[in-house]
Amino acid sequence: MAVTAQHAPAVRISSPTGRWILLTTVLGSSMAMLDSTVVNVALPRIGRDLDANLAALQWTVNAYMVTLAGLILLGGSLGDRYGRRRIFVLGVVWFATASLLCGLAPNAGILVGARALQGIGGALLTPGSLALIQASFHPDDRGRAVGLWSGFGGIGAAVGPFLGGWLVAGPGWRWVFLLNVPLALVCAPIAVRHVPESSGGTARGRFDVLGAALGALSLALVTYALIEARNGTLAVALTAVAGVLAAVAFVYVEKHRRDPMMPPGIFASRQFTAVNLVTLCVYAAFGGFFFLTALQLQVVAGYSPLEAGTALLPTTALMLLFSARSGALAERIGPRLPLTAGPLLCAVALLLMLRVGKGADYLTDVLPALLVMGAGMVTLVAPLTATVLASVDTSRAGLASGINNAAARAAGLIAVAALPLLAGMGPEAYRSADAFDAAFRRAMPICAAVLVVGAVLAFTTVRRPAPGCRRPECRTHGSVTTPPLETGRGGTAATGTGPAS
Repeated sequence: MAVTAQHAPAVRISSPTGRWILLTTVLGSSMAMLDSTVVNVALPRIGRDLDANLAALQWTVNAYMVTLAGLILLGGSLGDRYGRRRIFVLGVVWFATASLLCGLAPNAGILVGARALQGIGGALLTPGSLALIQASFHPDDRGRAVGLWSGFGGIGAAVGPFLGGWLVAGPGWRWVFLLNVPLALVCAPIAVRHVPESSGGTARGRFDVLGAALGALSLALVTYALIEARNGTLAVALTAVAGVLAAVAFVYVEKHRRDPMMPPGIFASRQFTAVNLVTLCVYAAFGGFFFLTALQLQVVAGYSPLEAGTALLPTTALMLLFSARSGALAERIGPRLPLTAGPLLCAVALLLMLRVGKGADYLTDVLPALLVMGAGMVTLVAPLTATVLASVDTSRAGLASGINNAAARAAGLIAVAALPLLAGMGPEAYRSADAFDAAFRRAMPICAAVLVVGAVLAFTTVRRPAPGCRRPECRTHGSVTTPPLETGRGGTAATGTGPAS
């Protein structure tokens, strides 16, 4: 059994233990990263094979996001209390088991339930990868270790859509989920054998289980109401009301608990509140865009799953190549301009996607929009994270990043639930090229308008941070669905047991 990191010498990156830690964390984070990028490509085949309507496809995406967004803050605090390696390994095993259930699901209902379980595993796994690096490596090596971890994770994000398309077109969509099982069989034993245990020695207080449950419940109820709103039944209306009441109860509990998961005092920073509003806008648009585009390319443009997955590579590749440079530029000129220009570039990209219809040519119709989209995301994502960290006290950096990450995930799931409704997309729309194309052309301007709102918010509210504030350690980032998680200096990726302010 490995000794705890508190009593062992700090690990150097050149040591065998350092290499094992990097391998373990890259494998673990790659499981969650791959899942976030490959499932959209598989949706048309899932719908056809399981005879599922559009609502079931929405839930295939959103069931995972509901539990992940609702519980990710709690997942980070569990690692601080009970051991980061222990909770990381639990997350890997849980995620792989749920993935196996997804791959074996005989119908859409079981698939959706398994996806919700998978999100719980993701909430345990996702904060743990970076927290293990922070808690294990010598301070002189920590920056390089984080860079290697985020770089390899970015490569996984870039490969994800291509790999997903290949799996769907070849062995079948079930392997999109089953692929996580062999990854876990490699990752978990290495972690137990070679990764030192660590925990937050100052962790205290009670876990905010009630707050986490209310947060996840409100997201689930609102999501259900949005997806089923086209039916216009009394049950849907009551669900919507219940979702709002659960959200109100969540705010009340967080304000009155001694150890809240999301301390309301953190929003006393106007900059932090403003940048999270910008986050809600841009990641709602991104969530809707990537959900519908993967379907548009296959249902309307006639691309195979492999072609559709490959088509999306440029956006992630640009993020991977240039996110570090974008962050450095924002440090010199301030975040206001990048956070204004980035969403506007992305809005232009979404309007360019209106060129993508039946028989769309990749080089002239699809690629220009994705290149502009990638340029916009490169421009805004790194400054967004930097502004989040700079807007709060350094001791709360992990909490601030966790809240921002959860906000982005919540925005994406609400967009996936609401956008088909707003665009007039019927339950069988994805089975008809004409019906889906018409709804897609209504949806892209809606997403573009949300991005413009985000740009206006950034221009009017974001200011240059004070000198000497906390800077991001994840300089390279390849995910197109969420901003990167950052940890506190003690290794906390997201905390749910801090004292209220």
